[in-house]
Amino acid sequence: MMTFITIVLLFFAGFGIPLFIIIGGIALSAFYFVIEVSPATLFTDFFRITSAPAMVAIPLFIFAGYLLAESKTPRRIVNFSNALLGWLPGGLALVALLCCAGFTAFTGASGITIVAIGAILFPALLEEKYPEKFSLGLVTMGGGLGTLFIPCLPIIIYGVISKTNIQDLFLAGLIPGFLRIVLNLGYTTVVGVKHTSRRKFSWVEVKTSFFDIIWELPLPFLIIGGIIGGLFSAGEAAAISAMYVLIVQLLVTRDLDIRDVGQVIIKSMKMGGAIVIILGMALGLTDVFIDKEVPMKVFDFINAHIESKIAFLLLLNVFLLIVGAAMDIISACVVIVPIIVPVAKLYGIDPVHLGIIFLANLELGFITPPVGMSLFISSLKFNKPLPTIVVATLPFFIIAVIGLLLITYVPDLSLFLVRLFSKSQMIDPASLL
Repeated sequence: MMTFITIVLLFFAGFGIPLFIIIGGIALSAFYFVIEVSPATLFTDFFRITSAPAMVAIPLFIFAGYLLAESKTPRRIVNFSNALLGWLPGGLALVALLCCAGFTAFTGASGITIVAIGAILFPALLEEKYPEKFSLGLVTMGGGLGTLFIPCLPIIIYGVISKTNIQDLFLAGLIPGFLRIVLNLGYTTVVGVKHTSRRKFSWVEVKTSFFDIIWELPLPFLIIGGIIGGLFSAGEAAAISAMYVLIVQLLVTRDLDIRDVGQVIIKSMKMGGAIVIILGMALGLTDVFIDKEVPMKVFDFINAHIESKIAFLLLLNVFLLIVGAAMDIISACVVIVPIIVPVAKLYGIDPVHLGIIFLANLELGFITPPVGMSLFISSLKFNKPLPTIVVATLPFFIIAVIGLLLITYVPDLSLFLVRLFSKSQMIDPASLL
């Protein structure tokens, strides 16, 4: 009966049935038929998830991200970045990398970045004589570039599901995130020098664009500095960012009025509520996995064929790349994380390092054909055939694979800052004497 129900639910998934119904249906059925307890037990997981301190960060960061996306902030970000860095060789491409990464970090969605930032950058890149194919690839890849940065939503979701410290994950993503930008910068600079001419630096332009964005500019430094410095938690950072952005957009820049804010609240809370429901159902499914020792059985099967940690990591990357291409990042977190985290621990992989590997793979999955989400969004937004978008992103895909391998096999890229700040925040007993 359990197998029949699972097959039916997966069949309907192909017709667009919401993810929470699929996961919840399988979890409820498993409670009744597999572990033989009341399906009502599933709802204790909703209490666990909603009472977790980190959960308050999710709706608040979503709200702040939607406020920024609906305002004129994306254009101000591009204008200021271009004024400050556009004179460098390949300057506008560097601007595109930084703007896309920063905006995705706050919105948590590659699609929003492609629509809000990419729509501004793509015509600007063409105007600066960058090749069209290169420009398409850059803005398409840029949609997922900020997934490893504070305070990107998938990091929080991974931390909640895997029960990994979210502050540690925020720290762990910084060096790998900037590594991805640097690797792409090498390629974009070569293209920029070859195809474009240098623009003149203008203090007047910098000054004008700086005062245009002067109210939004402190936000990332406030959030990142506060979390790294231990001044506030992820939830407190989310509350501060949401309140700050709301005040700025409503009372200072006046990009939005009360009616606009009402619509933003509706949109963001719909997404926040959907995520909470999905997470609650996923935790119920995790209980079933644990009760039936699924991770141990997966480990025993893998260990019978693969003993090397290096080989396991390679296999894991291939598997996650397929998952990232076939599923959105939230779905992948709730379905895959409960299985791979216990298995990876048995291979001696740090949960924080695993989180960065996991998210970097899903970030790469955004531009992995044939079903990478960013490919379709870019195709629709810029009215280009999907094969054209796939070809345009190929150089960036290769660069991302190189970055992924470095992140995977050099754990210190992810763990250096975690160890550094955990040591710096320890109290020296001698200082108490």
